[in-house]
Amino acid sequence: MNKLTKIGLSALAGSLVAVSAHAGSMSVSGSASITISDTDVDNTQGTAAEGNLWTMGDSLTFSGGGELDNGMTVAVKYEYDDDEADANGDDADGGFDSHSITLSSDEMGSITFAGHGGGGALDAMDDKTPNAFEESWDITADTTAAINGYADDNMFTYKSPSVSGAVLTIGYVPGGSKEGGTPNGGYTDFGITVKPEAVEGLEVGFAMGETEEAVGTTIDEQAMYAKYSYGSLTVGYQMSETDGSSTDLEFTALGATYAITDDITIGYNQATIEKEGSANDQESTGLSASFTSGGMTIAGAMNSTDNNANGTKDVEGYEFNVSFAF
Repeated sequence: MNKLTKIGLSALAGSLVAVSAHAGSMSVSGSASITISDTDVDNTQGTAAEGNLWTMGDSLTFSGGGELDNGMTVAVKYEYDDDEADANGDDADGGFDSHSITLSSDEMGSITFAGHGGGGALDAMDDKTPNAFEESWDITADTTAAINGYADDNMFTYKSPSVSGAVLTIGYVPGGSKEGGTPNGGYTDFGITVKPEAVEGLEVGFAMGETEEAVGTTIDEQAMYAKYSYGSLTVGYQMSETDGSSTDLEFTALGATYAITDDITIGYNQATIEKEGSANDQESTGLSASFTSGGMTIAGAMNSTDNNANGTKDVEGYEFNVSFAF
């Protein structure tokens, strides 16, 4: 455990001495959606049966919390998502997309323990380029090669209070043995995001982390982004690198959105993945739009990817979605 993590946990332990919780409250929120999507690989659409293109998604989130005698707050969250299934279509985690408990105070910040669905500093920088619906590498691209941040079960995450617009985040997974007995050195990352008070609409961030997936196999990852909003226009740029894995990767993306009205937004994204040893870069572009009316959102995206998975196949696809939030 690094020094910063020890300091955060020590401060938390000291503040929890001789406390009790007041009666808390609980709320329920959720969503339901209907989606149609399809892809065309190198213009081969129609050569084989494609099956049903329609799907439905839904989730429920239970949030509870209360205040302790020392002024700290405790919050518990359970999110049930029917998309959480394993390769056999079964609920690999009982349907829970995430469940966590958080202790926080204005002076200390917050520390979260996530039994499932945890995320540290790198995960917080996932998909920072603005878009109206899906990113350009969704639908059509090999997303396993994209660098989308690190998330894991049984993870501790500390977030500091904001100081002049700057927030520090530390993620930590204790080392030990993974399921199945594979030894590993755990995971640690840290990052900082800044919203400068002197520049309204600007947001920048940087994070880096290290994980040992097996003895002698260390993977280093770092990411950075910048995003700026001015009136109805938002633009952003993001880059990430992964070193030490079997194949080093570099991921870059940029995007822009424009709010035509308070309810209608359009967006453009593009992304590139460079893979060590590959002659081809995966290049994706996408157009998206969304319309919101109360708790209902109608959105769609049309994306295309050249050299999918850094190979030679090109993919085009679309996705349209109607969702209802409550």
